[in-house]
Amino acid sequence: MRNDLVHIGADELTYDIRGIVSVAEEVEKLGQSIVWENIGDPVEKGENIPDWIKSIVKGEIENDKNFGYGPTRGLKETREFLASLRNKEGGVHITPDDILFFNGLGDAISKLYTYLNRNARIIGPSPAYSTHSSAEGAHAGAHHVTYNLLPDRNWLPDLNDLRNKIHYNPQISGILIINPDNPTGMVYPKKVLLEIVELARDYGLFIISDEVYANIIYGDEDFAPLSEVVNGVPGIALRGISKEMPWPGSRCGWMEVYNKDTDTNFERYIQTIVDAKMLEVCSTTLPQSVIPHILNDSRYKDHLKERREKYKKRADEAYKILSGTKGIMAPKPGGAFYMTVVFENGALKNGQTLSISNSKIKEYIEEHIKDVPLDKRFVYYLLGATGICVVPLSSFNSDLAGFRITLLENDDKTFTEIFTTLKKALNDYLSS
Repeated sequence: MRNDLVHIGADELTYDIRGIVSVAEEVEKLGQSIVWENIGDPVEKGENIPDWIKSIVKGEIENDKNFGYGPTRGLKETREFLASLRNKEGGVHITPDDILFFNGLGDAISKLYTYLNRNARIIGPSPAYSTHSSAEGAHAGAHHVTYNLLPDRNWLPDLNDLRNKIHYNPQISGILIINPDNPTGMVYPKKVLLEIVELARDYGLFIISDEVYANIIYGDEDFAPLSEVVNGVPGIALRGISKEMPWPGSRCGWMEVYNKDTDTNFERYIQTIVDAKMLEVCSTTLPQSVIPHILNDSRYKDHLKERREKYKKRADEAYKILSGTKGIMAPKPGGAFYMTVVFENGALKNGQTLSISNSKIKEYIEEHIKDVPLDKRFVYYLLGATGICVVPLSSFNSDLAGFRITLLENDDKTFTEIFTTLKKALNDYLSS
């Protein structure tokens, strides 16, 4: 070409959560049944949407207005409802104009980083969720900057690491938290959040809190939203319905902006995002219209309670099965629906294998393990030998070796079989 067409951050755009699918599909074609544990879609894993939620959606379809454009920021009635909901929780006060709807949080995350000054960096947790880390790295044309989550402390953040990186990297302009965390399922204690807020205040930073799993909490730690602790610091919370209702195919998420009037530079940044949304006219109308009706329904609390109890049961069982497995750490998650397993230092070696009876699958896997990280090597062997499809931790912008698996399997017997098979595979691989 006459000129270079490739974006400066093109190499940062990776998403192995779906990238592993192409490998799994080839293995499936060769005769192995696949257990899809790579992506957080409760519907795909068999969760049934309650009839009363479907009835509300059907009712809103009868409204012709839901087939048209909506306001750029989102439907006024929905934004008023959400602002009222947040204000009842206490903490920061917001108005409907502090809420901005997007076509899913992937769209919101893209806008957050695309319209950030290229010299401004956002530091996020590691292991990192790929949508955030890729978008932030791509905007800057450099690897995502991270602070460590510690598996030996139930994935709590290393605040000394965070403070040091902020102090010695003046480009850092904001702190990302994912609460509950993806991929680890850790819930940030309120005390830790308050310390992060004070760090942001000390260094003149803003905070992004991805809270899409805010209503999927089942561990010992209570959830504290950013709105409760932000205390005058500029902040952005990301919320959505994809995991909560669940309705991932709705592509409906929103941004809540806190304390934008406390800093003119932050306020101008937010206005840039609003202006960018105006170019798209609006976000999908129908899912926005049902939010107040579903969240305000007396049955919704019971719906959330039932889902939390299910994931608590899953987390407890997964933890019990994997506990005591030599060579790994598998902290019990307290929110979201993932568990992250970490290999201990020295546990993984290049010569380790799993027995694959299908010779064509074995040949395919062994072609694909050349020059890959050691945790990805295990993931490929696990896929070929058992059909269980998980995501290597090295794909989450992490120096730790491990993998993420979901807690989403809907059938009790199948769930037990998956984790029992996984434990056997771990023992066989690490002893080979």
